[in-house]
Amino acid sequence: MLDLRSDTVTRPSDAMRHAMATAEVGDDVLDGDPTLAALQRRVADLLGVEAALWTPTGCMANAIALMHHLRRGDRFLAPVGAHVLEAELGTAAWLAGGLPSPLAHSGGPGRPTPQDVAAAAGTQGPYFGLRTALLCLENTHNSAGGAVTPAAEHRELVAAARGAGLAVHLDGARLWHAAVALDVEPSVLVEGVDTVSVCLSKGLGAPMGSVVAGSAAFVDEAWRLRKMLGGGIRQGGVLGAAGLVALDQMPGLAADHEHARLLADGLRARGWPVTTPDTNIVLVATSDPGSVLSGLADAGVRAVPFGPGVRFVTHRDLSRADVEAVLERTAALPVPA
Repeated sequence: MLDLRSDTVTRPSDAMRHAMATAEVGDDVLDGDPTLAALQRRVADLLGVEAALWTPTGCMANAIALMHHLRRGDRFLAPVGAHVLEAELGTAAWLAGGLPSPLAHSGGPGRPTPQDVAAAAGTQGPYFGLRTALLCLENTHNSAGGAVTPAAEHRELVAAARGAGLAVHLDGARLWHAAVALDVEPSVLVEGVDTVSVCLSKGLGAPMGSVVAGSAAFVDEAWRLRKMLGGGIRQGGVLGAAGLVALDQMPGLAADHEHARLLADGLRARGWPVTTPDTNIVLVATSDPGSVLSGLADAGVRAVPFGPGVRFVTHRDLSRADVEAVLERTAALPVPA
């Protein structure tokens, strides 16, 4: 069975398992864990920010940032389909107290325009009106098919938010993919934001873990917020070591992108209605995802239902030969309607 459900299905490499087994550890609550500290310093340097904090999950990382930025009843803006709107069980409202306001993809897949941001933010009204406080961006945008926001557009969106008096959080779960696709340093895609989250398991191969980052003052508060959410970490260096190895594997994301294009081109040549991937996510439009997934499973290929269709995700545990095998196995399947 070839598994293309997500880039989170990867298994730790032998080098990663060895690093985990031999990691220097400490009680992160009492004294600090040295390996987690090293990981946090490295991520902060990669992102060009002052400090960073490891979290068990990306959802926790985003929740910490939103809890920092929002007061109860504040409105926040995010592109339609953003992970913080659709895939985090409403924690932005439940835990951070924010009222979500989706922004159309007027600038391209996953991307609002600066004009959208300014119009949605509005101006300060009477005391009983909504207060818009935050813009949440997502790069790459998962539900838009791993769509990338280029650096120049990112800067324009941040500038529009600043002009409207908004803080900016960047959900960069797959920011590494965007940086590799654009051939820029990750820090270029973080310029101007107040907070950013990145994932170590999506694409990079760590078994779990994300990092939330920003100013030193923010991270000081983030320690407390993580604890409020049940995130007191003890000998976390075992997982921090996996994160350090995962960062070393970043150049391999280019192969995942190449494999996604190979898959999309092959399916399109057979008439499948597929997107052209920016990164490692291929979306197939269909009104009957159940039948498509059933046929794929019978052919030995795993994918997932996603919006109005089916999603394939290439990852480090799939070789070019595996992707070619997917195309061979799906050759006899009917074209999705």
